[in-house]
Amino acid sequence: MARTNTGLAYPDRFYAAASYAGFGGSPNSANKDVASKFSNEVALILYALYQQATVGPCNVPKPSPWSPVEQGKWKRSASSFAASGSVSIYLLKNNIDDNNVNSLGSERDLDAFYHLYSWQQLGNMVSAEAMRLFVKILEEEDPGWYSRTSNSVESVRDVQMNHNSNGEPIIENGNSFAETKTISAENGSLMEAQDKDIVLEGLGPVVVYDQWVSPPIKGQRPKARYEHGAAVVQDKMYIYGGNHNGRYLSDLNVLDLRSWTWSKVEASIESKSEESPSPVNIASCAGHSLIPWENKLLSIAGHTKDPSETIQIKAFDLQTGTWSILKTYGKAPVSRGGQSVTLVGSTLVIFGGQDAKRTLLNDLHILDLETMTWDDFDAVGVPPSPRSDHAAAVHAERYLLIFGGGSHATCFNDLHVLDLQAMEWSRPKQQGEIPSPRAGHAGVTVGENWFIVGGGDNKSGASETVVLNMSTLVWSVVTSVEGRVPLASEGLSLVVGSISGEDILVSFGGYNGRYNNEVNVLKPSHKSTLQSKIMEAPVPDSVSAVQNATNPTRDLESDFEVGQEGKIREIVMDNTDSEHMKSKGEETSELIIATLKSEKEELESSLNKEKLQSLQLKEELTQAETRNTDLYKELQSIRGQLAAEQSRCFKLEVDVAELRQKLQTMETLQKELELLQRQKAASEQASLNAKQRQGSGGVWGWLAGSPPQKADDA
Repeated sequence: MARTNTGLAYPDRFYAAASYAGFGGSPNSANKDVASKFSNEVALILYALYQQATVGPCNVPKPSPWSPVEQGKWKRSASSFAASGSVSIYLLKNNIDDNNVNSLGSERDLDAFYHLYSWQQLGNMVSAEAMRLFVKILEEEDPGWYSRTSNSVESVRDVQMNHNSNGEPIIENGNSFAETKTISAENGSLMEAQDKDIVLEGLGPVVVYDQWVSPPIKGQRPKARYEHGAAVVQDKMYIYGGNHNGRYLSDLNVLDLRSWTWSKVEASIESKSEESPSPVNIASCAGHSLIPWENKLLSIAGHTKDPSETIQIKAFDLQTGTWSILKTYGKAPVSRGGQSVTLVGSTLVIFGGQDAKRTLLNDLHILDLETMTWDDFDAVGVPPSPRSDHAAAVHAERYLLIFGGGSHATCFNDLHVLDLQAMEWSRPKQQGEIPSPRAGHAGVTVGENWFIVGGGDNKSGASETVVLNMSTLVWSVVTSVEGRVPLASEGLSLVVGSISGEDILVSFGGYNGRYNNEVNVLKPSHKSTLQSKIMEAPVPDSVSAVQNATNPTRDLESDFEVGQEGKIREIVMDNTDSEHMKSKGEETSELIIATLKSEKEELESSLNKEKLQSLQLKEELTQAETRNTDLYKELQSIRGQLAAEQSRCFKLEVDVAELRQKLQTMETLQKELELLQRQKAASEQASLNAKQRQGSGGVWGWLAGSPPQKADDA
């Protein structure tokens, strides 16, 4: 993507780029440095553009050791190359056949041939154009080069060009271009840097590509916070709620992205209505999501001091400036915070979070904003583990991507994809520079690129700003910061704004040991940093679940463009004459046709391989389904046996209880029997004693002094 630059920016940036690429020392060392960093094709064109920019048009004679035959081949190759009207390393390499290469002798001769040849074909290109193309190619190959340039670049630029060394603002056409504070750090402290590659809109900030900068903010900044909600509506960023020192906030602030001025929104509460007869209570919250919808800002879920049982949807009307609670239908999800809320068409897809009891969730719910009706889905496949403070994005209006997040014990860096049409979870293989585990990060999408900023793992903050190409699932690093800066915080917000028609990323707040209320801006270069490497390598099979979701078949032309990216790097010169464009030789046309045929054959071969692999996967799937069916039947049989055993066990338990009861009864009867036996024995003994006393009554009576009476005579 072309940048809107001032005319004085290119020399400054060119010499920085040249020093970074390896130019600036001796010719031999420069060649080695460039060759070690870039492919042969890229090193060659960088060399040619550097010579054209610093020396001018090539007037070096052809090497004298060449034979007339080789000089003829040189002229023939040069004429066909010049007829193309472009700087094309691919055509250059293919216009030299094996005989040319073999006849040159040593590798050093071959390098000299390439360098001289490519430089000569630039013709009378002006120095400024060569500088522009040099910087453009370097940024395509290494978009993060500027962040890795050392402080020595400044001295190189001072020697090689005469620029404003006093650091005064650049003035062009009567406009003053202020310099910026670039976010960089050394030993944890912020440093100031200067850059002239600027885009200015009114009093807006100066923004460099793929670097975080701090714009000149005006107005009263909001209270420092994290876990707040953020959204952009018509060049204004709204910040609502959040957490500061354990206190939930309820204020609403707005930042004008054109003037970079903060202001506080004096919101009012909507009076009670027929639909909501009870007074509306807009509680302070944190961990919620702020989504723009029509002329409203919707605040979904979040932690509150007195949580409700289910998720509430609060709406701020941008026209009337009033808060209200929207009435929903269906079964609302349990209240939570740290969830992800993604707008897909006219629906909100809500995943995960943590409820008021600190229980982690991984459930999935959908709210239709047209009817305000809740619905929950049990998607097939293996869902992400319960988590909160993760990031979510939607690709092609069909695929929901979930990345990272944390549980009570650990943080994650896994990636999960939900097909919203098939309602099926999958976990594709990630490629490239996979980010470290993190939670509390923020993400936004720009085209098919998903930018992730901040987050942490409970030990340190994540310093890298990373981007995921959602079509290829390849990660790359955009830039990095050092130290405890707001960009390496948890709970920060990230939104997409616009300056001069170009997208910008705006971050705010966060917590990294202290609460922040800083604003930082990054202008992405709108291309994947690993684009050339992706195109050279085959796309992994695990990416097929996401790549080309809405267009599974591609035409020959698009496949040719993809196949040639990384092989053909053709920079069309802006000042090419139309006559040169019309006079393309037959040799070039035949080469292109042959290349197209070769690419077509390769694509057909790849398609056949993919079909064969698809058949094999279908067979494996059928076998897996058969095994699954058998296992299910076996499971059902085991379940039946288990139920029978459980019933038998229950009967045995009943019998044991009855026997225990009988045993207790027998023990009671035994005790009663023993008592009766003792009573019987006592009774018999008493009877025996009575009989004995009766038999010896005279003796006993005489001894007692009461002799027995004599019977009276009748």
